Amino acid sequence: MTGFTVCLVLVVAVVGLLRWRRPAWYWLTFGVALAVVRVLVRYGSVMDACGLTVPPARWRLALARATNRPIPGPRAPRILRLRPTRTGLVVRLKLRPGQDAFDIAAASDRLRHSFSMYGVTSRELRSGVVEVRMTGYDVLKRVQMPAETETRPMRVPVALRQDGSVHYRDYRAIPHALTLGATESGKSVYQRNLVAGLAPMDVALVGIDCKQGVELFPLARRFSALADNPDTAADVLDALVARMERIYQVIRAQQRIAADVPDADIAADIWDLPSDLRPTPVVVLVDEVAELALYANKDEEKRRDRIITALVRLAQLGRAAGIYLEICGQRFGSELGKGITMLRAQLTGRTAHRVNDETSANMAFGDIAPDAVLAAIQIPAEMRGLAIAGDSSGGWHRIRAPHTSLRQAVNICNRHADRTPDLPELAPFRPALSGSADAPLLAAKPSPATA
Repeated sequence: MTGFTVCLVLVVAVVGLLRWRRPAWYWLTFGVALAVVRVLVRYGSVMDACGLTVPPARWRLALARATNRPIPGPRAPRILRLRPTRTGLVVRLKLRPGQDAFDIAAASDRLRHSFSMYGVTSRELRSGVVEVRMTGYDVLKRVQMPAETETRPMRVPVALRQDGSVHYRDYRAIPHALTLGATESGKSVYQRNLVAGLAPMDVALVGIDCKQGVELFPLARRFSALADNPDTAADVLDALVARMERIYQVIRAQQRIAADVPDADIAADIWDLPSDLRPTPVVVLVDEVAELALYANKDEEKRRDRIITALVRLAQLGRAAGIYLEICGQRFGSELGKGITMLRAQLTGRTAHRVNDETSANMAFGDIAPDAVLAAIQIPAEMRGLAIAGDSSGGWHRIRAPHTSLRQAVNICNRHADRTPDLPELAPFRPALSGSADAPLLAAKPSPATA
C-alpha cells in the first residue's frame, strides 16, 4: 500500500509539473483523455444549462403518451464527430430544428467554463452543421508551429491562431495586406516569418526599408530589389508599374477568347497563363509607410505624390499581374496626406499588433470589424508578437507569430539565395552582394535617377 501511495503521489506531481511548465506535453499525455471524458459525461447537462436544447418533437410526445412511457426530455445537438488535436478538441455538431449557429457562438464562453477548457470557438461548416474548436491550454503563450502545414504556391504559414489552427498568408486569396503596430510590438518578427516562408518559393521579393535598410537589408540575398531611401523607392515603384503594364500586354496576347475555348481556359491573370509564359510573381514589402508619405518641402511633396500614386495603382491593378503589397507601419491615417485612405481601402488583409491608442486600431478595423478594435487595444505590452488578424469579410482572429531571430531569417534567405529571380525592370535596384554569406550586403546599387 505504501508503494502504491508513493507512485500515486509521483504521478500527481509529474502531472502538476507538466501542466505548469509544459502545458503542451501535459495535454498530449493526460489532458486530452481527461477532456474527452469531461465533454462526453457533461455534454447533455451542459447543453441544457446553456440553453442549447430544444423540446422533443410532437410525435415523440404523442408516442410516449400512447405507450404510457416517460415523457422524453429536451434534445441537445447531436455529436457527429469528436477529434482530439495537438492543442485541443474539435467537435462537429448537428443542430436540431429551430437552432442556429449563432446560438453556439453566443454560448462559447459558457461552454469554456463548463467543459474546463482554455478557449472555445465555433464556425458553421454548412447548413445545420457547426464545428466547435476547444483549446486545452494557452497556445499563444509559447508558440509552436506544427511540423507539417498545408503549403502551396503563394500561401505561407506565418502564425498560430488562438484556436490552435495555423494562420496562413494567402496572396492569391488576399493579395494586399496592411500590418500595424507600435514600436516593439512584434511587426519585425511577423515580417521575418513572412520573408522566411516566401524564401523557398518561386517568387521575387522587393523591399522598401527607409530606415537605412536595418530591417530588410540583412536578408538581401533573397531580394531582387531593395530601396533604403524615398528617392530609390519611387524609382522601384515606377519600375513595378511599368512591369505591371507589360504583363497585361502578355495576358491580352494569350487570352484565347475564341468561341471553342472553355471558360476556364480564358486567361485573366498570370495564373491562367501557361507555365512557360507565366511571369514571376512579386511581393513588395514596405517596412515603414510613413517614411514614404512624409515631406518637408515642395520637392519632397512631389516625390511623395509620385510614390503614393504608384502604390495606389499597384494596389488597384497589381493583383492580376502577380504583384502583391505587404505594407507595415505604426499608423496609417489620413494625417499622412491625400491618397492614403484610398490606398488603405485596397488593402484587404489587416493585422494589428499592440497599438498606442484606439485611433490606430480604428485605422485597421474600424471599417471592416468593429469588434476587433476592442481586442486590438487590449493586447498587453509584455505579449510581443500577439496580433489581431482580419479581412473585409468581418471575421477576425487572435494570432501570434513564432519568434524568429534575425540570424535565423538570414540563414534561410542565404540558403535559398539561388531562387532569387533576375527581373530586367528591377536589375538596377538589386543589392550588390559580397562574397561572404555572413556579410550578405556591401551596398545597394544606386538608382538611375540618383547615380
